[in-house]
Amino acid sequence: MKVTFKGGTELSAKLMRNAKMEEIKQVVRTNGAELNRGMVRNAVFVKGYSTGATRRSITLNLSNGDMTATVKPGTHYSVYVEYGTRKMAAQPFVKPSFNAQKNKFISDLKRLVQ
Repeated sequence: MKVTFKGGTELSAKLMRNAKMEEIKQVVRTNGAELNRGMVRNAVFVKGYSTGATRRSITLNLSNGDMTATVKPGTHYSVYVEYGTRKMAAQPFVKPSFNAQKNKFISDLKRLVQ
């Protein structure tokens, strides 16, 4: 399972011209870490057999010169927990964390542009 944020080409072009690269990297690192914490906090499953493996497997990976933050669970079955199956109700932990963090990330980037 992977969440990718696309778009904002005008914003990214203006960021490259106006903002310092180190400030952009700091925003990416900070928001990536906050997304990681949010996913770990939301990965408390109360239905069925919970071992904590999915919660422990959530990792943050910075790449592309700290311009890309990837936060993902490492268990192969995390997609079933997130979306559910026909016999198991969904227990989302990725999407709520992402939705909570994306507005803060966008506002942090807009603040750098102004």
